Parts: sequence; C-alpha cells; structure tokens
Amino acid sequence: MYGWAITLAIIALIAAVLGFGGIAGALVDIAIIIFVLALIGSLILFVLGWKAAKGLGKRL
Repeated sequence: MYGWAITLAIIALIAAVLGFGGIAGALVDIAIIIFVLALIGSLILFVLGWKAAKGLGKRL
C-alpha cells in the first residue's frame, strides 16, 4: 500500500507541474488516505505480531 501512496504522490506532483491542479489535489488526498490506512494496518500487525511472539515465548 505504501507503493500505491508513493506512486499517486508522484503522479500528483507531475500533474501539478503540468497545470492540472484539480486532478493533482484529488490524487494527493487519495495518496494521504492510502498512506494513513497503510500506517494503521502496519501498526496493528506489529502489535499483533509482538503479542504473538510474547505469548510464544512464555510457552517455550
């Protein structure tokens, strides 16, 4: 998902340079939303993995 966010940000930058302000603004908004969702997903998976490893350590 980070790749999508970076790709959309680069396309938005190119669109802004070429003068397509409305499209660039929309792409930036979508890129920010995707980036935040990816960040939240990464944090959730990190916490779940940490808890699983901690529980596994107690069993060993």
